[in-house]
Amino acid sequence: MADPKGFLNITERELPQRRPVDIRIQDWREVYEDFDHSKVEKQAARCMDCGIPFCHNGCPLGNLIPEWNDLVYRHDWGEAIERLHATNNFPEFTGRLCPAPCESACVLGINQPAVTIKNIEVSIIDRAWEEGWVRPQPPETRSGKSVAVVGSGPAGLAAAQQLTRAGHDVTVYERADRIGGLLRYGIPEFKMEKRHLDRRLEQMRAEGTQFRPGVNIGVDITVEQLRTEHDAVLLAGGATASRDLPATGRELSGIYQAMEFLPLANRVQEGDYTQPPVTAEGKHVVIIGGGDTGADCLGTSHRQGAASVTQLEIMPKPPKERPAGQPWPTYPMLYRVSTAHEEGGERVYSVNTAEFLGDEQGRVRALKLVEVKRTDKGFEPIEGTEREIPADLVLLAMGFVGPQREGMIEQLGVELDGRGNVVRDSDYATTVDGVFCAGDMGRGQSLIVWAIAEGRSAAAGVDRFLSGDSNLPAIIPPTERPLT
Repeated sequence: MADPKGFLNITERELPQRRPVDIRIQDWREVYEDFDHSKVEKQAARCMDCGIPFCHNGCPLGNLIPEWNDLVYRHDWGEAIERLHATNNFPEFTGRLCPAPCESACVLGINQPAVTIKNIEVSIIDRAWEEGWVRPQPPETRSGKSVAVVGSGPAGLAAAQQLTRAGHDVTVYERADRIGGLLRYGIPEFKMEKRHLDRRLEQMRAEGTQFRPGVNIGVDITVEQLRTEHDAVLLAGGATASRDLPATGRELSGIYQAMEFLPLANRVQEGDYTQPPVTAEGKHVVIIGGGDTGADCLGTSHRQGAASVTQLEIMPKPPKERPAGQPWPTYPMLYRVSTAHEEGGERVYSVNTAEFLGDEQGRVRALKLVEVKRTDKGFEPIEGTEREIPADLVLLAMGFVGPQREGMIEQLGVELDGRGNVVRDSDYATTVDGVFCAGDMGRGQSLIVWAIAEGRSAAAGVDRFLSGDSNLPAIIPPTERPLT
């Protein structure tokens, strides 16, 4: 145990300071300031090393949280990164992007502020990079088998690294012009600077993983060619079909999906543009959707100089405290203030967009809103609550409805479930022999920790298919896992 009285003596939950709002919205650097190692060690001492560590229940990756908390407290950061990498290929990603369901399940969190698990995690990996402890791990022997991984988001990259280290020849195909999937073009720079991604990709190249960006399977390469050239195929293309809002006036210009808007801002940081083709600068921006993607649009709009930003959510405003119907150790739906919300903008709950209103040039100029109440039949409008709000730029951030079916999915002929996701068995194998699936393409829109966990598990399934057995770790099979 880190410190038997640590949680009694150290009751304060301390996290890194956020850079001042008026300064950080002037650039695209990450929001948090550096955090001294001694403070991280002090926070790690609060871990109770529970007999049953419920933080494991909250973490799909099975991270050995109490173990690396104890090692950090004992100043053994080198061993801590070994324990962390044992279950998580990319803690520098999850430590920045995961909503930390492990902290909601922390036993200490029942009656005290939870252990700062997420910050300890990212502190371990950041120090490991600084100290040179993260090195390529090429396989000692080669299997002679070839694997194609389609999609280079967290699920595809995790699977690719596991399969390469198992001795297979792995090629990652990505239809975008750069590797990284949503890590590259969906996550704003202020949440995760792309140097973290590029550094990890260099490690993977040194291990032997091959990357082929700018290749759209089903268009540039047929699925027949792909299957002929490789002994196994792993689909990890994500849930890229965005949910739309078919309200009157949807055809007006100035209305975009979030994933039409966010990648352009990231491309500016990559040097592709000096100014994005779609920008919030000087505009009244309305974001429809109150989740993480909406917050990403919010922070991006602030940095582009929006005149105003309003974020709409059809759901009621969540409570600030854990509701009785969402008891510990579940992940509760609470009112949370992200760094983007801290920077400004208005959040409006329990409203629906009844109509997009346009000007004479066919551009959106306003939204007609109506307040709604939730009933057994869904969301019903409240009579007499209609109003208009100005909108020069509307961003739809209402989530995703599954993988894109046109092209590769249709050509492969894999079976889909009732939600449009790819069906997999306990080895993550699809209904087409030699074709596997991991991440949001099979699970549906989910968290980065689930993507990495599924990528690791699918790699074990592919390895077993190619070799007859596998020593690679796997989590709960997809047919048995919960829907959280």
